[in-house]
Amino acid sequence: MPSYMDIHEIPGGVKADDVAKAHLQDVKVQSKYGVSYHKYWVNEKEGKIFCLCHAPNAEAASQVHREAHGLVAEKIIQVEPDVAELFFGGTEVNAAGAVILPGAEADARDPGIRTILFTDIVDSTSVTRRIGDEAAMELLEVHDSIVRNALSDLGGREIKHLGDGIMASFVSAAAAVKCATRVQREIARHRQEHKDRPLDVRLGIAAGEPVEHHNDLFGCTVQLAARLCSHAQPQQILVSNVVAELCEGKALPFEDLGVIPLKGFDQPVRAHAVTWTAEAAASA
Repeated sequence: MPSYMDIHEIPGGVKADDVAKAHLQDVKVQSKYGVSYHKYWVNEKEGKIFCLCHAPNAEAASQVHREAHGLVAEKIIQVEPDVAELFFGGTEVNAAGAVILPGAEADARDPGIRTILFTDIVDSTSVTRRIGDEAAMELLEVHDSIVRNALSDLGGREIKHLGDGIMASFVSAAAAVKCATRVQREIARHRQEHKDRPLDVRLGIAAGEPVEHHNDLFGCTVQLAARLCSHAQPQQILVSNVVAELCEGKALPFEDLGVIPLKGFDQPVRAHAVTWTAEAAASA
């Protein structure tokens, strides 16, 4: 049976208890429509609710909400369960059906925001031509090992391997920035030790909610992280303004680059560079 995620927007914020009551009403009527609403993410301050369900179609999912409490979602998209699992991780649910932050108490509800990180080996095609397939594959393995070790240590989840880079998801924006810093630091160490075969990497990071303007899970966030990565200089980490805001108070040094034009975005995007060569490297 297909899986769907919907988004509810409640102006002025929402109380978690009210969402729990609405979810209970869904559970009471959902079997009539062959639907199973099994978990939801709630951002109380922003008034955003994201519900994940199995349903025969989107209309059946909406009909449950309509009959149960009348709060019909503004948007609903079909999602692949395996892909949702990669983005969100092994989500724990409290007694009311709300997803909670990993390792947190039942009242520490997960707002559904995820930070997406992209890595990219600079000029991978020309590097392969210069040093040959076998040596280039060894460099790719170095990159993969460094990135995967950093993801493991800092709570990131690999979503996919891109041939010359990796896409990953984090619950914590600060952890994503620390991961990127760790990657650049380890790559720099490798360059020092293998000056005949230097490896350069760039990274891009963006954060956002699961259902946005595109009919795709984290569509805008993924696109922005990928474009920031493509725009970054060798050895640079570029992050979106949302990431910088989420990291406020975390003692992570950023350089505000102002607005930059990015392919696929109608308006210039405010970006920041992580000054990873300074104290950030030591703390990652």
